[in-house]
Amino acid sequence: MRIAGRHFRTIWRAENGDVLVIDQTRLPFEFETVRLAGLEEAAHAIRSMMVRGAPLIGATAAYGVALAMRRDPSDAHLAHAVELLRGTRPTAVNLAWALEQMTAALACPAEARAERAFARAAEICDRDVALCEAIGAHGLSIFERRFQEKGRKGPLDVLTHCNAGWLACVDWGTALAPIYKAHDAGLPIHVWVDETRPRNQGGSLTAYELGAHGVPHTIIADNTGGHLMQRGRVDLAIVGTDRTTSNGDVCNKIGTYLKALAAFDNKVPFYVALPSTTIDWALAHGAEIPIEERDARELSHITGRTAAGALETVAIYPPASAALNVGFDVTPARYVTGLITERGTCPASRDGLLTLFPEQARVAA
Repeated sequence: MRIAGRHFRTIWRAENGDVLVIDQTRLPFEFETVRLAGLEEAAHAIRSMMVRGAPLIGATAAYGVALAMRRDPSDAHLAHAVELLRGTRPTAVNLAWALEQMTAALACPAEARAERAFARAAEICDRDVALCEAIGAHGLSIFERRFQEKGRKGPLDVLTHCNAGWLACVDWGTALAPIYKAHDAGLPIHVWVDETRPRNQGGSLTAYELGAHGVPHTIIADNTGGHLMQRGRVDLAIVGTDRTTSNGDVCNKIGTYLKALAAFDNKVPFYVALPSTTIDWALAHGAEIPIEERDARELSHITGRTAAGALETVAIYPPASAALNVGFDVTPARYVTGLITERGTCPASRDGLLTLFPEQARVAA
């Protein structure tokens, strides 16, 4: 995607061999890149949410292993790198998938590991871009059909939650990929952007990238979506996912479940866009997914730009009050209209997923 006319991915390798990422904690006010020179920096980038989004977490972990192998390609250091990175974020399955891919690729002599690791990490990034673009193409056909059903009365109003755009991936994104495809194809489209408390990834990141691409959008408070659906102002909802179980249950940013319930009650199609790397074939139900609980400070404090132009973090709650910051919730498959993957769209069910990925039949829980 483009920022100020220049194409960017969210992660790439610099000329000196280090890895560069966009510091998403500075957006939307400042666009800064950060150099990752070693394993510890890569782990910090994931843990601090400098990078976030399941596909990008996996890509960063892959490069984290490569940086570790550049420093010390021994078996012990490889095991240490994988263990350290695996513990940075527990919910996103792409993290474990990427580490498994890297471990398999490094079953070679130690002296060959660094070069092979960087090559495999680059392949993982390129594959993610291809998967996301394919998701966009399949989602575009759904958008076009829904626009025809609407009868061409005004733009197609799409609601999304959190950020599942190119900032959450390497490029294109998942839930936003069909939106970009539709906009580029000339389909009139408008996006309702949930602010997505407590970290405001919708209001800060989704709005930032939609604006950079020229897509009409409006930021709304998280609790406004149901009201808009009741008034017929949402034509479809689309979200991403950090982990989807083999029966079609979807784990995504906290608040997704409530949007799915509102959509179901108001007969608004509710789609989930995901690459196959986000499917956890070993889990049969969403209740089995480990749910991350993050620092309560994310809930009790907020960062913004002052009138003087400085970025400042302020407390917004009584200091003596306890706060619970649950990062994700699970939307049962019965509330999902369809899953949009790189191979097409299917019902949110074990049988539906296996129609697109029959090779997973032996491992699907």
